[in-house]
Amino acid sequence: MIGIIDYGMGNLHSVCSALKRINQPYILSSNPEKLQEVDGLLLPGVGSFKDAMNGLVKTGLDNFVKKEAAGGKPLLGICLGMQLLFDESTENGLTKGLGLLPGKVNRFLGKTSEGTAYKVPHMGWNNLQFLQDDQPLLKGLEEGYVYFVHSFVVQTENREVLAAVANYEDVEVPAVVGRGRIMGTQFHPEKSSETGMGMLQNFCRFVEEGK
Repeated sequence: MIGIIDYGMGNLHSVCSALKRINQPYILSSNPEKLQEVDGLLLPGVGSFKDAMNGLVKTGLDNFVKKEAAGGKPLLGICLGMQLLFDESTENGLTKGLGLLPGKVNRFLGKTSEGTAYKVPHMGWNNLQFLQDDQPLLKGLEEGYVYFVHSFVVQTENREVLAAVANYEDVEVPAVVGRGRIMGTQFHPEKSSETGMGMLQNFCRFVEEGK
């Protein structure tokens, strides 16, 4: 059973629909007691990092997520949910994240290193480059195009947490991240055709095999 964490932000309908398409049992809840009973957690997110963290803190779900992750429960963050896994973000002022992965979330500069302007947000289909073929989300998949919508990007000095990247102008975008049972995708797998849906299936399979 997958538990989708409802903290008031996120495209919950599309995630729920995606799990239905792959016949994956799930619950959608903001109740830590109910979520504690599931086998794996999914943390979606759309909007502001600061608002999202405020929502998690207000409901006590921030400490719940950290406790469950520390206990070894599989966790998948999607889009903003992936960014929340990291240490902090500069969006709307410096805000501490969940601190489960090392790194900081900063806005795209909007200019290349040569000074050429580019559009922000990074929106649309972009090709993945796999860095870790043994990462559970990537198991059995080939590099493909996935759908991004984001104005802020993770920056980390620890490349061990980077499983796949995409290039937007001259920026390397961490697209799939992970360490142990903690994973994340910057793009929306539920909107990313076979490649993205394959990753959702891989996560659910990983959860099932780890029971």
